[in-house]
Amino acid sequence: MKTSIATVSLSGNLTEKLAAIAAAGFDGIEIFEQDFIASDFSPSEVGRMVRDHGLEITLFQPFRDFEGLPEPHRSRAFARAARKFELMNQLGTDLVLFCSSLHPAAMGGIDRMAADFHELGDLAAQHGVRVGYEALCWGRFVNDHRDAWEVVRRADHPNIGLILDSFHTLGRKIDPDSIRAIPGDRIFFVQLADAPAIEMDLLYWSRHFRNMPGEGDLDVTGFMRAVLATGYDGWLSLEIFNDQFRAGLPRLVALDGHRSLISLQDRARRAEPALAVDLPAFPPPSPVEQIAFVEFATSEEDAADLTSLLTSTGFQPVGRHVSKPVDVWRQGGVSLLVNTGARGFARTSYVAHGTTVSEIALKVADAQASHQRATSLLAPTHEEETGPGELGIPAIRGISGSVIRFLDDGPDLGRIWDVDFRITPGAVAGAGITGIDHLAQTMPYDAMLSSSLFYTEIFDAGKSPMVDVIDPDGLVRSQAIESGRMRVTLNGAEARRTLAGRFIEESLGSSVQHIAFATDDVFATAAALEKRGFPVLRIGANYYEDVAARFGLDPALTDRLRRANVMYDEDAGGQFFQLYSVPRKDGFFFEIVQRQGNYCGYGAPNAPFRIAAQKRTSRPAGMPRA
Repeated sequence: MKTSIATVSLSGNLTEKLAAIAAAGFDGIEIFEQDFIASDFSPSEVGRMVRDHGLEITLFQPFRDFEGLPEPHRSRAFARAARKFELMNQLGTDLVLFCSSLHPAAMGGIDRMAADFHELGDLAAQHGVRVGYEALCWGRFVNDHRDAWEVVRRADHPNIGLILDSFHTLGRKIDPDSIRAIPGDRIFFVQLADAPAIEMDLLYWSRHFRNMPGEGDLDVTGFMRAVLATGYDGWLSLEIFNDQFRAGLPRLVALDGHRSLISLQDRARRAEPALAVDLPAFPPPSPVEQIAFVEFATSEEDAADLTSLLTSTGFQPVGRHVSKPVDVWRQGGVSLLVNTGARGFARTSYVAHGTTVSEIALKVADAQASHQRATSLLAPTHEEETGPGELGIPAIRGISGSVIRFLDDGPDLGRIWDVDFRITPGAVAGAGITGIDHLAQTMPYDAMLSSSLFYTEIFDAGKSPMVDVIDPDGLVRSQAIESGRMRVTLNGAEARRTLAGRFIEESLGSSVQHIAFATDDVFATAAALEKRGFPVLRIGANYYEDVAARFGLDPALTDRLRRANVMYDEDAGGQFFQLYSVPRKDGFFFEIVQRQGNYCGYGAPNAPFRIAAQKRTSRPAGMPRA
């Protein structure tokens, strides 16, 4: 199906919005009247600009307060409509959105409103345009698509149809399956938006908190399935009112929007295969079986600091790439790569960010299928030159420009350590680390929805509710994404003085701020790390007095926690232990965790105390880099 987006969904002027929408791959745009009025272009110039970008004007909107009015308001409304129809002719579009009335003089009445729209249909036909009627969920008399459909049905005019908006239906908790009874040819247009589950005034919720399908908590997939079941085969369009998007880069917001529409159609056809979805076939999402390796990009000069940290954490070098200066460090089930190459993507990452996590390799059931799904959902593919006999590993560009590679157990990719590397046999004693528990990625707060959408649409993944993390210098929002054996926490910084904000600034937008390793015995690991000179983060005594009181801990356990600088949390499923390194100068650090039972969190209650301790050990804000 053809895709569209309302100009109100993006920041910038009309010219910038058109460029972003075209670049993202949309087929058309809704012209929001305010964007047109704010421009200096004539209607015919705007229409030509849109067509020059390869786009269609799918809808002109909104027309407010039309139906059910007494005189003289009624005549004025018809006169306004005639002027808008003339404007549409100049723009080159044939569909306009009339939203349900809020006018204080409106009288309501289904038959009265239907009669108004029938007469309006005659006027529209004279201008060669169509009118779509939409029920605002805060409308005075019509706030339900079923009532809007009844008005359209009784109006009984070929130039009058229904416009459906997922937010107005789902925001009022109306069963979307009620749409299935509406004839598809009487639905003129479909607008889509998601939103977080927040109890608040509907108008304010709509104007500030809409987001892309898949980024919120509404059943937009159920809505889409119901629409497709009617036989509707028209435009699918995004109408998103969101303060973050209005401040974001239009090209990134537009790209997320197009990705969300592709994924929404894919979810609908997988949930209800009988539906006719005009979308190329691509593989379903699959869970991640393992984080196969994490690669650091650094330089020969800076590698010593990084390898010193790895050594103190129990890792040992066990091999090297056959043609590149990439060393393999291992411990337990973890493989870390250190790339000191002077060219290629790793070098570009190092120049841009300093020592940084440049690549993450994920083991999945079928690497080529996961790559195909990702690129079908508009993730840019990543290609790099390989040497003779080396494996071509499918890869995409991920968050903050990093690379995600896909591996599997197939006859080719399953041999990566034998083909692309020379590994020295033998066990690594280590310090008790057994795997990667999670990766923590830091970003500006307004990029969190985009990052969440990236993971949840490409992989078979779920997301936790967003939580607030209190930094002494501001607020950080955090959300966990889980897919199989991959856990990622997304941390959005709103203030630059927070630890997360300073990491973004110091690393110039690098993504992974810390890696959390798993252990089966945090106290044994702490003791082994101490012998290796691990730069353990010292936690204040006040914390242990508080945590003992909060959970009623045994004094002996509290003493062990204090002596090892281990933090503690618990939930209904089990217990959680955390040990941290002192942050590097750029704010990157390691974490070692132990999960007992079915603990499902990430120690969020400890975050304010951990951050305070980290800030005590790092350089003050505003001090120059060493």
